[in-house]
Amino acid sequence: MGKGFFHVPTAINEPVKGYAPGSPEREAVSKQYKEFFNGSVDVPMYIGSEEVRTGNTQNMTPPHDHQHVVGQYHIGDRSHAEKAIEVALEARKEWAQMPWEQRAAIFLRAAELIAGPYRAKINAATMIAQSKTVHQAEIDAACELIDFLRFNVEYMSDIYNEQPNSDEGIWNRVEYRPLEGFVYAITPFNFTAIAANLPASAAMMGNVVVWKPSDSQIFSAKVIVDVFKEAGVPDGVINLVYGNPVEITDAVLASPDFAGIHFTGSTYVFKELWKKIGENIHTYKTYPKIVGETGGKDFIIAHPSANPKQVATGISRGAFEFQGQKCSAASRVYLPKSIANEVLDFVKEDVASFKIGSPEDMSNFITAVIHEGSFDKLAKYIDQAKEDADAEIIAGGNYDKSKGYFIDPTVILTTNPKYTTMETELFGPVVTIYVYEDAEWAETLKLVDGTSEYALTGAVFSTDRYAVTEATKALENCAGNFYINDKPTGAVVGQQPFGGARASGTNDKAGSAQNLLRWVSPRLIKETFVSPSDYRYPFLG
Repeated sequence: MGKGFFHVPTAINEPVKGYAPGSPEREAVSKQYKEFFNGSVDVPMYIGSEEVRTGNTQNMTPPHDHQHVVGQYHIGDRSHAEKAIEVALEARKEWAQMPWEQRAAIFLRAAELIAGPYRAKINAATMIAQSKTVHQAEIDAACELIDFLRFNVEYMSDIYNEQPNSDEGIWNRVEYRPLEGFVYAITPFNFTAIAANLPASAAMMGNVVVWKPSDSQIFSAKVIVDVFKEAGVPDGVINLVYGNPVEITDAVLASPDFAGIHFTGSTYVFKELWKKIGENIHTYKTYPKIVGETGGKDFIIAHPSANPKQVATGISRGAFEFQGQKCSAASRVYLPKSIANEVLDFVKEDVASFKIGSPEDMSNFITAVIHEGSFDKLAKYIDQAKEDADAEIIAGGNYDKSKGYFIDPTVILTTNPKYTTMETELFGPVVTIYVYEDAEWAETLKLVDGTSEYALTGAVFSTDRYAVTEATKALENCAGNFYINDKPTGAVVGQQPFGGARASGTNDKAGSAQNLLRWVSPRLIKETFVSPSDYRYPFLG
């Protein structure tokens, strides 16, 4: 609250470690992986200073080895959500008044802890909980989370320094107050960095938070809590609860002190939350801030001038890294007929070379999808593609859940640009490709724009700058993050602010000052140094 009078160290992106065989970081994460995998952790809820254990527990199992139990977490109910709200509001009395530089120091310390002593822990936990390869864990749980914390401190300082002009004899200043109430953070399984950033970004701006993570991410969420506690986040500022999502959410949204929601998850759930907030609007003391990033049906379109090998690599990485479980993953592709066969041959070569298995074996490029529900959904669409006359599986198509939830990276070729897997968000290692006539480039751009309700990410590959310009304009509304000659995944904090519109969310751009501005309520203060003592203006004579 107030201005950023202190110099903040300029944030730079955390370097990604390579984890090459024999490297110290590889040895450290392998050792930590084994320790976590062979251990058994008991994860409570964290409400204020209390570790709450209900005795109603759920096992935590790695997606790639679903019969192996690595621990358990304690499930709460409505009463625990209500207690978390009560504790948060009490903590707000001091936290909201803490000087901004003291809050900044806490989260900068958290970044340093993750960069150093917690790096192997948070990466290994992410590899186990979310079945990420060591590279995917490193760029998410370590580097992206560190970047969120460091850059958000810099953005916070910039926001506080943004002040209005003052005329002669007056002083105008703006206080960026935290919201009056508490913020509800609902976080997804797929990114540990998002799970930490959604509560942390609101808390950094002076807010208190009730945080409900995905049930599939609780193992790595525990490490986030350990980091925040060691960094000095006071008790009650971020409260962690688990339980039935409807029950917990109903308790939260019934509170008059509900002031905002920071959400990443499905479009349907977000719309239902918005509806519920609207139904309860007369209950609240303030108009809640609603910030959400939801689904995507992200595209790649190649122009006839595109380099086939580069397009193929964009597909292989964009569609299949982390088993296609990124909101930004490429899942529909449009190839011109003149280069389609060459591109597809390269993609099939890539897919054939992928190794699949546990992330403990760091030679594996593909691991398991998150849970049985996801596995069954993907298997259903793959089986349907095998039967449909307007679809053909040209790579992959197999699956096996006997040990882990493994879906082979699958490429579907369709003659129908509105085929179900061109339109439906699958959230898995399945990409569908449609081949268009070269002369129909402009019409295909319209097809890309009109096919999906989503508008998260998209990419165009072309060496023709006129075509790039045409695509950039034609596709301006169907991707909040648009990539030219690159895959549509991998946004970096401080470089590519992330978010989409349409059914993909409110486009408040995580990793930028735009997102942090949603968690403050500005107050303008005008001070007049010598007050007028006569009401008359010169025009009165």
